[in-house]
Amino acid sequence: MLSNSEISEAIKSMAAGKNPCDSALAAIVSSSDYDGELASCADSVRRKVYSDEVYLRGLIEISSYCRNNCFYCGLRAGNAKALRYRLSKDEILTACKEGCELGFRTFVLQGGEDPYFSDSFICDVVSSIKRLYPDCAVTLSIGEREYSSYKALFDAGADRYLLRHETADDAHYRKLHPESMSLQNRKECLFALKEIGYQVGSGFMVGSPYQTVENIVSDIRFLQELSPDMIGIGPFIPHRNTPFGSFSCGSADLTIRLISILRLLFPYALIPATTSLATIAEENRKKALISGANVIMPNLTPLKVRKKYEIYNRKLSSSLESAQAVESIKAMLADIGYRAVSSRGDVKR
Repeated sequence: MLSNSEISEAIKSMAAGKNPCDSALAAIVSSSDYDGELASCADSVRRKVYSDEVYLRGLIEISSYCRNNCFYCGLRAGNAKALRYRLSKDEILTACKEGCELGFRTFVLQGGEDPYFSDSFICDVVSSIKRLYPDCAVTLSIGEREYSSYKALFDAGADRYLLRHETADDAHYRKLHPESMSLQNRKECLFALKEIGYQVGSGFMVGSPYQTVENIVSDIRFLQELSPDMIGIGPFIPHRNTPFGSFSCGSADLTIRLISILRLLFPYALIPATTSLATIAEENRKKALISGANVIMPNLTPLKVRKKYEIYNRKLSSSLESAQAVESIKAMLADIGYRAVSSRGDVKR
């Protein structure tokens, strides 16, 4: 058991670039007593690397179909009540046009693992975006694919790829996913993406069913092994039509604490203040930003389908989650001492 002074010293050493031992990391994760100190150190570190800049990404949710049956996700193939849609190439390009006019210079194409979206389709969409908006970055978040697929998408112009590992512990992974899915394959996909040359993002759920502090420590250690450019974490929120529909939400406070820890351990990382945090309570977005986060991903998905992309209950798709509210987002950032930046917002290694 670490003393209070030992834990405080461990936080200071993290801010100075040192790696804590597992017991110190677990103690920091487990206690709320140091949240103020953590947030202050994390904000100081992020300002040294990114100043007061917050990068805006235009999120386009391209499909609510998914071949997988993850136990926590409302888009799971076994959810017969899910509302399904797919965006056409023209609809995606129209969303990008609107985003570019609003000042966005990164577009995040996100969807379930939808077999309909072949390599040729996604490559055509990506190359079209890059041709029309050559100063913009394209981020993909469309799940596990073959190495050749990732390579083709990269060659078509995709710059970044988001693929959260969700949990780095195999026993815990088995409790969250069907037998058809493999943590080993997920990890191999992440390392393949790095090898190809993508800016790679990963991350995990906070407070997912059966998660322990030891699981969280293993998640952080895996991220250190991977050394991703982007790290996305958010609290677990149940969806009523999944096997975990009756479970409680993960803790927003723990998520924000972990954002601070991740900022100290990964000073260069692009870390979003996620929609799931704001879904639990609107003020959590500000708390995440002053605790080390430096990315917001407002929604550019067409309004007619936006509410159909329901991965958890009550997912926000309006207010400050909407890309159309960009001026309100800028005002919110200015109010807490940050500045929205209209640029690609590449990682600063």
